[in-house]
Amino acid sequence: MSTFNVPTREEVSESNQAIFDNLNKALGFVPNIYAAMAHSKTALGDYLQFSNSKTSLTGKEKEVVDLAISQVNGCRYCQSAHTAISKMKGLTEDQILELRQGNASWDSKLNALANISKEIAETRGQVSEATKTAFYNAGYTKENLVDLVLAVGMITVTNTFHNLTDVAIDFPVAQAI
Repeated sequence: MSTFNVPTREEVSESNQAIFDNLNKALGFVPNIYAAMAHSKTALGDYLQFSNSKTSLTGKEKEVVDLAISQVNGCRYCQSAHTAISKMKGLTEDQILELRQGNASWDSKLNALANISKEIAETRGQVSEATKTAFYNAGYTKENLVDLVLAVGMITVTNTFHNLTDVAIDFPVAQAI
């Protein structure tokens, strides 16, 4: 059980209260992982600005990255959140479970992305030439590789934060694999 509490709107700074209001309008609630970041006066805003930045990866591709990395990093919160988000983006439960394992047998391009994402997390970026070649051969570019590194960084932040704080999961809990 976590001793890292999830603050309410009244317990956070004025700038974080405004972010809570915006999250409530957009999502209908403030996810616990974001609320817990509001213990810092600036971290939540900084994180959201970083995570909402433009990228050459599609929304579905970002979910591929998030699922594979969250599995390697053992973050149950992010596995659960990104399972829910991935379903909204049209992925099935079986596809999501496969992506969490770093594969996408139904789509060669997503498979290359899932493979490289998993390998980046497992090797801290020391990816094999074969994996990088497969990524490029699948149609990805150097721009995509740069954006992939940023996407890995973003999900690693939330994975690490949750693994450290163990705030309550407020999404349907993802199936264990």
